[in-house]
Amino acid sequence: MNRKHLGVVLSFFSVVVAPCLGSGPSFHPDTSIATASRQDWSVLGKADWNIADQGITGKGNETGGLLVLNHSFQDSDFYMEFRCEQSCETGVLFRTKKQSDGSLAGDYVSFHDSNPTLFHVVIDPAGTIKEQTPLPKGSGLYRVAPAQRPERPRMPMQIVRPADLPITPPDSTLRAGEWNDVEIFVDANIIRSFLNNGRESGAVDEEGYGPVALYVGPKTSVTFRHVGLRDLNLKTREPEKVSSRFRKQRLSDFYYSWTEAAADFNRDGKLDIVSGPYIYYGPDYMTSSEFYMAQASNPTTEFASDGTLQFAADFTGDGWPDVLSVQYGGGPGAQLYVNPGKEHRRWDKYVVVKTNQSEIAVLRDVDGDGKPELVYAGEGTVRYAKPDPKNPTGPWQIHTISEKGYAAAHGIGVGDIDGDGRMDILNAYGWWQQPAKDAGTSLWKYHPVAFSQYTRGILGGSVMAVYDVNGDGHNDVVTSLDAHGYGLAWFEQKRDANGAISFVEHMIMNDSPAKSAGGVVFTELHGTGFADVDGDGIPDFIAGKRYFSHLDTNIDPDPRGAPVLYWYKTVRDPKAEGGAKFVPELMDNHVGAGSDILATDLNHDGAVDIVTSTRFGTFIYWGKGKQTSHAENR
Repeated sequence: MNRKHLGVVLSFFSVVVAPCLGSGPSFHPDTSIATASRQDWSVLGKADWNIADQGITGKGNETGGLLVLNHSFQDSDFYMEFRCEQSCETGVLFRTKKQSDGSLAGDYVSFHDSNPTLFHVVIDPAGTIKEQTPLPKGSGLYRVAPAQRPERPRMPMQIVRPADLPITPPDSTLRAGEWNDVEIFVDANIIRSFLNNGRESGAVDEEGYGPVALYVGPKTSVTFRHVGLRDLNLKTREPEKVSSRFRKQRLSDFYYSWTEAAADFNRDGKLDIVSGPYIYYGPDYMTSSEFYMAQASNPTTEFASDGTLQFAADFTGDGWPDVLSVQYGGGPGAQLYVNPGKEHRRWDKYVVVKTNQSEIAVLRDVDGDGKPELVYAGEGTVRYAKPDPKNPTGPWQIHTISEKGYAAAHGIGVGDIDGDGRMDILNAYGWWQQPAKDAGTSLWKYHPVAFSQYTRGILGGSVMAVYDVNGDGHNDVVTSLDAHGYGLAWFEQKRDANGAISFVEHMIMNDSPAKSAGGVVFTELHGTGFADVDGDGIPDFIAGKRYFSHLDTNIDPDPRGAPVLYWYKTVRDPKAEGGAKFVPELMDNHVGAGSDILATDLNHDGAVDIVTSTRFGTFIYWGKGKQTSHAENR
């Protein structure tokens, strides 16, 4: 390979780069290409490499060529933006290795067709691809791909969505003549590529070690900008920070659950906590008992499927609170654990809901009978379920409120949107208005609203809050926008002269500090809740990052970002957009959140306490009452 001085330099430096899709990487690069005069790269082939106004331009001639970064990686994150002048024949090589004849071999992510294609290639010294072997497909919920099995015919997956949905997946195909962005993660034996905020394209190859290289094909002109890399073998953990507003108590060190609930399970007048297989008894929560067989999960390879969501109430009517465990994937939809009262034993279990397709559910009194119902998604519909009074441990009564196609895996809320005193139901696609009669036997009126945004093919948040944010007398909506991506917003309810309801989105946090309250940015707001944290009479919003949400993989943006837990103070301010703003305050940066967050006054001292259960364990944050926000905790 020849060294040439063209004013292009590979400079190594530590930077703080805000995770952002479309305008930068979702990780924090430690390597970047910048314009300066150092010779820290090499070229192979007959392509010309020059500085352009917006980055580095590679132009292939009769053959193509490579710009090779002279630093080797085994596992790496990679980001770039690129634009092809006409047709695209470009890509990135990883783990390159020089051959005896001067050729360069490596794993090649090709951008030539509408979607990324992955090959093992050999490129000769003239810049011609002389060998190109497709890599076996491999992606999904594992870090190391299992041994390949014989290919079996697959039926194409067809998802039919209603025409009136307010949001559709973005176009993630390759766009010649326009800027494209791509993130690529090379880890162990898997290569994952995400083009233009689309879904994963993955392949499997043997592990290797070597430089990264940019490629342009014959008679192709491509401009690259914002190229960044990170060495995945280097892991960083921030020093622990806990807000002085709260006292932190750890209940468990193990990954049993992503959820928690509270009730007086032993009827001693003190609230207890259920999380995973254990009841933790108040008031000190130092004593616990197992109500089903405890088995901790490995957060790198397993989901705590028995503890996806848990709710507590007296579902059988015997005066003793029971536990409803809702599962997502790998099991029945919901199982009822019946409290045996004074008997010290594990609890009897009954399947009461057979199917569930939502990772988020809530327990609220929907029909106004004074008893809570399970609100969730199943069989493509939005629905709620309640016990049969004559047989509470048998199949529950299911009430479907939507047509098929409106279910979403993420994002569920309940609240009175239209001010008629009846509970309405929300999800990522909008809200359903509860009718004045026949609410349990008829479909509800649908109002499309995009309470969500897409990241890598996923949309919808966690528990959606319904309350009057700006004090105008109308309930608004506060929600995370993508439980596996970016976004937190509040939606201001507006009414026209005829009383018709619409919503205006006000972004609280998106994919860069400039777009986010307090400059706070984090991904995977999979666990949320709301309560009046500071005692000013106005509900606040609580959100945390779910760390290892898809196990130890790189499927989600910034998967190893700090597992933070924040509360956002609702501040009514006539000068703010929409008449309100949200002020973030860090609670903890070592715990995060699971599927939801419990916010309640556990010890009846007038201060809200917060409970979260994650892959790091189960924790209480004891509230200390009304305080002034601390800037150092933001």
